[in-house]
Amino acid sequence: MTYEELLTETALANEQVIVMTAENRALVRNLPGILGKRFIDTGITEQTMIGAAAGLALRGRIPVVHALAAFLTMRAFEFVRTDLGIPKLPVKLSGFIPGLLSDGNGPTHQAIEDISIMRGIPNVTVFAPADEDDLVKMLPQIWSSAHPAYTRINTRKTWYDHEPFVLGKAEVIAEGCDVTILTYGLLFEQALIAADMLREEGLSVGLINMRSLKPVDEQAILQACAQSSLVVTLEDHFITGGLYSIVAEVLLKNQTTAKVLPIALNNKWFRPALLPDVLQHEGFTGKQIAERILGYQTVHHQPEILTPEFSE
Repeated sequence: MTYEELLTETALANEQVIVMTAENRALVRNLPGILGKRFIDTGITEQTMIGAAAGLALRGRIPVVHALAAFLTMRAFEFVRTDLGIPKLPVKLSGFIPGLLSDGNGPTHQAIEDISIMRGIPNVTVFAPADEDDLVKMLPQIWSSAHPAYTRINTRKTWYDHEPFVLGKAEVIAEGCDVTILTYGLLFEQALIAADMLREEGLSVGLINMRSLKPVDEQAILQACAQSSLVVTLEDHFITGGLYSIVAEVLLKNQTTAKVLPIALNNKWFRPALLPDVLQHEGFTGKQIAERILGYQTVHHQPEILTPEFSE
């Protein structure tokens, strides 16, 4: 099932669902003819769209709103905070081309601080599916929640069949005692490749698809940190405010520590190109991720200190 098929099915089953867009119909091209007046295009006016969605939500509707992730989270930030977060209205934000998925677009269109921005708003929940299969398994619970929600929309297809989604729970793909990779969204695919390459090198490798970044699965993070010698946070987001920051917050909250390697955009925008070239240039291919982890392991490996035994 595709995103549009799921949204169509949901809207036809529930007349309270309203589909809105700020002139960004890529995900919902067929819905105007199906939903009629329940499809609203406000034009290139993200702030107006959020304000209108809030008004509809106050009248019992469930608006699912679409815009480019960069504009939905930044241009309309105050409106999301004030009109949705403060009154806790169940408007569902669908952010198109988030993170590296905006591949050919320059910095103005790159949503690589969106997780940080949205999770900072009280009452707003934040989600990042790994691929389209993950997306359609997650959205029914997200859409039925009473909270305003921001979802990084990811309609890329992968070979992985995800487990059913539980709100606030991560998907543990594998457990490992040497390395555990925590990731979300687009880079899950590359994490699968990296994990296989690391296992070929003899490492015990865990992999967790975080899925839900607010609420976050603290127990999954703590267990990974307790079980593995190294935890890697992998994300197409600025290093500040995203998963690396979330892990740090969880560890400090629970008065514990761990060896953590962040792989993220180190406070810089990425170079626009076709997606495979962006991944390669920014060091996010599965092979590059594995090589970086192996390099870190080599540099930071501390050999066992043997205490000699002396006989009297």
